[in-house]
Amino acid sequence: MKKIAVINDLSGFGKCSLTAAIPIISAHGVQPCPLPTGVFSNQTGYESFKSVDLTASMQSFIDEWKKLKAEFDGILTGFIPNSSQGAIISRFIDDFKTEKTVVAVDPIMGDDGEIYPCYDENTINEVKALCKKADIITPNVTELALLCGCDINKKYTPSDIKAMSEKTGVKTVITTGIDLGGEIGNAVCHNGSFEIIKSKRLGEHFSGTGDIFSAFVLSDYIVNGDILSSVKKASAFIEKAISETLKEEPPQHYHPDGIAFERFISII
Repeated sequence: MKKIAVINDLSGFGKCSLTAAIPIISAHGVQPCPLPTGVFSNQTGYESFKSVDLTASMQSFIDEWKKLKAEFDGILTGFIPNSSQGAIISRFIDDFKTEKTVVAVDPIMGDDGEIYPCYDENTINEVKALCKKADIITPNVTELALLCGCDINKKYTPSDIKAMSEKTGVKTVITTGIDLGGEIGNAVCHNGSFEIIKSKRLGEHFSGTGDIFSAFVLSDYIVNGDILSSVKKASAFIEKAISETLKEEPPQHYHPDGIAFERFISII
């Protein structure tokens, strides 16, 4: 069975990080191997939360995986709360990446022209360094601009996004959440080609959609080997789940509880 190492936190509520990635990867017939970076009572988008930082435990867990001679078809990284974790994850990639391993980095750093408050310059630099080791990255427009040293508040055209994607030097750049008016776009820049996959705009911001998207794309790509097809399927899956979610709750700027993706796991 193919395996993906998933390096992220575990949140009790919010349907994000590991609680989102694990079922999505499993539904593709791939084994998720979680390396927890922290445990949260609920994701940080709620009014308050409690958490336990597992940075100090990560290396000892990794050392045990080395004893097991673990091998992975994919490595997926998500939220990185400090530069120390970034350095640990960077070494993890060096230790476990082989010719068959696809490394996907979701460079979570900000959105809507703002950097998240928990990110300092050192942590941002660690995220940038991880992206240089990735085969696939899934930034939003703000994060793509950050990676390229561009203005994070500027409105970028598709041609701008293509140019910035190529500037990163990463083989596959999938820029998510592009505002297309009544639609949302995910732009795929891969081996010189560039295409935008469009979905209906439904609601505003939902917890966990980025984690679901990156987990879906990587696991589907590892199984089927067609990145454009994987992005199309992931986009359609999330659109369907958001539509189902909005049947039960009214549209609002932010939905901290996440989306009803579990109801569609069986169709993956």
